[in-house]
Amino acid sequence: MAAGGGRALTAAVAGEALAELLRHPGFAEGGPWRRRVLAAGEAVLREGERSGRVYLVLRGRVRVLGEVRLEGNRPLHPGFRDLGEGEVFGELALFDGRPHSATVVAVDEAEVAEIDGAAMLAFLDAHPEIGYRVLRGFLETLAERLRATTQKAVALFAWGLKAHDIDRHL
Repeated sequence: MAAGGGRALTAAVAGEALAELLRHPGFAEGGPWRRRVLAAGEAVLREGERSGRVYLVLRGRVRVLGEVRLEGNRPLHPGFRDLGEGEVFGELALFDGRPHSATVVAVDEAEVAEIDGAAMLAFLDAHPEIGYRVLRGFLETLAERLRATTQKAVALFAWGLKAHDIDRHL
C-alpha cells in the first residue's frame, strides 16, 4: 500500500478484512479495485443512484448525508455520520441490489479504495476463507451501525414527545 494507507487498513473490522482482500495477489489494484482521490466536497456516491461498488476510506474523512424534505418541499441534507480511515461504505447496495440510501461526500481531501462489487463477490466465492472474514466484518459493522441508529431514533422520538408535551400524557 502507498503512504497513508497503513493505519487505514487496520482501523475497523470490515476495513481490516477488506484490506486483506486488497493485499491479495489475485485481487490486484488496477483490476477489481482502484484508488480514487476526492477533493473536499466531492461526492463519491449519491443517494438514489447505483454504483455496484464498495468503498474503503484509505485517508481523510467522508460524510454520509441523507435528504429530508421539509415544508414546501425544501430539501435538507443532514450529515448522519463521518467515516474515517479504515471504514467502509456502499456495502448495503452490494447486498440488496437497491440504489444507494445516502450520499457520501469528502469532508476534506480523501482517498478511497473503489472496489468493483461483482468482482469482489466472485473472488470471495472462490476464496471462502477470505470471504468469511470479509462478510463477517461487514456484518459486525452493520450490526454496530444498526445499534447506533436505533439509539438515535429512540432519542429523537423521546425529544419529539417532550417537544410536543406528549410525554406527560403517557
